[in-house]
Amino acid sequence: MSRWIAASSGRSGSGSSGGRGCAGSGGARTGRSRSVNSYLLVFLGAGIGGSLRHAINLGCTRFCGPAFPWGTLTVNVLGSFVMGACAAWLALKAGEEWSLPLRLFLTTGILGGFTTFSAFSLDAVLLWERGETGTAVTYVAASVLLSLAGLVAGLALVRGISA
Repeated sequence: MSRWIAASSGRSGSGSSGGRGCAGSGGARTGRSRSVNSYLLVFLGAGIGGSLRHAINLGCTRFCGPAFPWGTLTVNVLGSFVMGACAAWLALKAGEEWSLPLRLFLTTGILGGFTTFSAFSLDAVLLWERGETGTAVTYVAASVLLSLAGLVAGLALVRGISA
């Protein structure tokens, strides 16, 4: 998992600049092209992930009824499981040439469109695994509490404007 941690924090571990800004080699153009390609990978993956989330929400509502958010629960748990599997596979099995494009497409794209809870879960566990227990606990508590507070504030704002 150390390759995943290094990649997640912006350190490649190889000392390579990724081909950006290399004088005389078209590096700036290559960097721009990679940037466009990375946005395209995320865009396509997010469309797939969002569509999958919608299908699961519809299916769960159809089979379980609307009284409990089974679709959201299913998506969050499944997304977190798949995020863990992807992170481990990319860190342990994928070659360097595949790691960044696959990570962008699968985790940031598909799983980001499917559920952001999977990214939250991965971030929290990586902090915990690095021995940053206090930071991990603070991150989890702050994420949940501030997200709920943000939702309540958004509801209050719109309700206040609409009243």
